[in-house]
Amino acid sequence: FIGSNESADAAANRIVKKLTGLDDIYLEEFQTFTDPKRDPVERTASIAYFALINLQEYQHQLSKDYHAEWIPVTRLPKLIFDHGSMVKTAREKLKLKAKTHPVLFELLPQKFTIPQLQALYEAIFDTSLDKRNFQRKMLSSRLLILQKEKDKSGSKKGASYYKLDRKKYNEQLNNIL
Repeated sequence: FIGSNESADAAANRIVKKLTGLDDIYLEEFQTFTDPKRDPVERTASIAYFALINLQEYQHQLSKDYHAEWIPVTRLPKLIFDHGSMVKTAREKLKLKAKTHPVLFELLPQKFTIPQLQALYEAIFDTSLDKRNFQRKMLSSRLLILQKEKDKSGSKKGASYYKLDRKKYNEQLNNIL
């Protein structure tokens, strides 16, 4: 599916746009699959990518315009060839990436609550996390900017909204590299 004058990244972006209409999303190559027995018809190599797509932001567009459906990864149907192991590998790579980089913020709205962030981490890592420890760790990272408004849908007191401080995130990332 890669054009003769196209990079793998450009092809991945083109294919995502063609199948979903989405442009300018977080897309990352995670592995090349080359097992000679992966396709019984012909020799095939796949350069696999994962995309982080904010469900709330794009759900209507994907279901209405592209007849796409969100399925929990734990309830995927049987996939052809080695695509099931590709999904499993993608999940493992995403977990590793999320431990060292705040990529999961790509899946959240611009402003979010700590409980929303915690629910996302729990879903990705398939585990429950202690509420107080998670909040303390996230706030001590100094990557979150407290917003003035609160989400009062869950309680009278309300949960504070936060935003990712992208400038601090980029500074910390540059210090790591």
